[in-house]
Amino acid sequence: MLRLPDGPKIPSLPMDKLLVHGNGPLKGSINISGSKNASLPILAATLLSDQPSIIRRVPDVSDTNYMLQILRALGAEVERSSGTVRSAPSEISPEAPYDLVRKMRASICVMGPLLTRVGRAKISLPGGCVIGDRPVDLHIKAMQGLGAKVDMEAGDIVLSAPEGLVGGEIDMRGKHGPTVLGTDNLMMAAVLARGTTVIDSAASEPEVVDLANFLVKMGARISGAGTRRVVIEGVDSLNGVEHTIIPDRIEAGTFMVAGAMAGQGVTLKRVRADHLAAATSTLQEAGHIVQFNSDGNEVHISPGETPRGCDISTGPFPGFPTDMQAQFTAMFATTPGLSVVEDTIFPQRFMHCSEMKRMGADIKVDNGRALIRGVSSLSAAPVMASDLRASAALVLAALRAHGTTEINRLYHIDRGYENIDEKILQLGGNVERVPD
Repeated sequence: MLRLPDGPKIPSLPMDKLLVHGNGPLKGSINISGSKNASLPILAATLLSDQPSIIRRVPDVSDTNYMLQILRALGAEVERSSGTVRSAPSEISPEAPYDLVRKMRASICVMGPLLTRVGRAKISLPGGCVIGDRPVDLHIKAMQGLGAKVDMEAGDIVLSAPEGLVGGEIDMRGKHGPTVLGTDNLMMAAVLARGTTVIDSAASEPEVVDLANFLVKMGARISGAGTRRVVIEGVDSLNGVEHTIIPDRIEAGTFMVAGAMAGQGVTLKRVRADHLAAATSTLQEAGHIVQFNSDGNEVHISPGETPRGCDISTGPFPGFPTDMQAQFTAMFATTPGLSVVEDTIFPQRFMHCSEMKRMGADIKVDNGRALIRGVSSLSAAPVMASDLRASAALVLAALRAHGTTEINRLYHIDRGYENIDEKILQLGGNVERVPD
C-alpha cells in the first residue's frame, strides 16, 4: 500500500476541462464505483476505535482524498491502494485543521467520532457545494442532546464533553426533511455514549444503513437503521473491522440516464436495484426500458421508442433523490412534451438550467421548480459547472448535443465521480480531458 504524504498538504484544484463530442451512441458495460456519500462517514467512523480498519471500494474522488488527509491530520496512520483504505487511528487529536475542512462539507462528520472518543472536538465551519443553505445547526443540536457543551470561536465549532456523552432522545428533522450527515454524526457519537440514544426523524438513506452496518461490525448496538427511528445502546469500546462500501446509487442513476438519453444498450454492473427504485420508475414512466438481472446487481438500459415528459419532486429516501434531479432535467431537455422538476430539499439547486439554456434547452425556473419543454436537439456551447451534480447533468446534455461542448471547472465533477471520462470512453463516447 502507498503511504499518504506527511502533513495536511492540500493540492491545488486541477483546472481541467472536458471536451464532449456529442451525438455518438453509448453501448457496452461499466462497473459502478463504491458510494462517495457512504465512504465519507464510514472513513470518519474508523476514528471510533484505536484498532485499524480496512475499507474496500472507496472511490478515488477528491472528496474521499480530502477525508483521508483529514484522518491523517488528526493522527491516524492511513494507507491507500487502489480502492482499499487502511486507517489506524491509535492516537488522535481533537482538532480538524481549517485548510482541510473548508474544502468539503462532509468533513463535519468527524465531529461525532472525535467528541465521543476523546471528549473534545474543534472543527472549522465546513465548505462544499454552493447549492443553497446547508446549515450545521442540527449537528450541533444532536451533540447538545447527548450532553456536549458547544461554543463558537473565530469560525470554529468547539465541543466538549469531559465526562463523556450520555444518551437521549433527539429529533433530527430539519426544514426540508431528515438530515443524512446529521443522522450519521449522531449515530457515531451515540455508539460510545452511556445509556440509550433514540434518533427520531432519522434519515433512512442507504448510506446511513451502510454506516450502521459498519458500526455494528465494530461492536456497536444499533437497531432500526433504514427507518425513521434508530435506537443505539452505548458500548464501552469498538473494534477495527473490514468493510466493503455499497455501490454509488447516484453514479448508477447518472449512467442510467446516459443510457436512456444517448444509448444503444448500456449495462451497469455492481448496482443495487433496491437503491434505484425512484430513478428506475421515473425512467420507465418516461418511456425507457430498464431491466435488472435476477440478483438485482446488474441493470440494462435502452432508450424507449416514444419517450415522454413527466413530473418529479424530490424527497428523502425512498423518494426521488435531490442528487438526481439535475441529471433528469438534462434528459427532459430533449424529451418530447412538458416536464416539471421540483426540488423540495434544495430549492436553489437549479444553476445547471441556465447553462443548458445556452445549449438550446427550453427551461424556466421559478421558486424551486423547473418547467422544461423538450426540444428536438441541443447544440454545443462552452458551459460552466457550478456544483457536483450540475456538472454531471452538463455532461449528459453534451452527449446529446451537436458539436463539441466545453465543460469548465471540471473539479466539481471530480468531487464525486470516479474516472467519469474513462467510463464514458468505455461505453464508446467521445470525450477528452484537457488542461484549461
